[in-house]
Amino acid sequence: MTPRQALLMRGAHLVWRFTRGMTLGVRGAAIDPENRVCLVRHTYMDGWHLPGGGVEPGETALEAITREFREETGIVLDASATPVLHGFYFNARASRRDHVVLYVARAFTVPVPKRPDREIAEAAFFPLDALPPETTPATRARLAEIRDGATPAATW
Repeated sequence: MTPRQALLMRGAHLVWRFTRGMTLGVRGAAIDPENRVCLVRHTYMDGWHLPGGGVEPGETALEAITREFREETGIVLDASATPVLHGFYFNARASRRDHVVLYVARAFTVPVPKRPDREIAEAAFFPLDALPPETTPATRARLAEIRDGATPAATW
């Protein structure tokens, strides 16, 4: 993360500190039948990440990940197969108030591939055993938990 990106994130978390008692984010691992996971590259942050974002007031975490998948990747979740909750993490790197819920989705379609926009530079599928070098350490750790059937860590 560049110094400018870090400053922007700190500023956002400062605002959230006064408007929310705790911040809650969602991330999703959409894994297709070929054992490939969808990752995104943001325009404002370095590296490849699991898609996701904040849970808005009045929204469930499941509604948030459904929305984030659609907005960031073009993924539409299969209505007959709810994503599985993988873990709930404390994200101290963001702030002392931040938590992340991680879902795993294996039933979905991509009716229209994601085109780059102001937030998402790229969305693509990668084999779980051949992630791009720029994949963030936290993303790698979460995918290793999923791939290996390991107990989720307590922290993001």
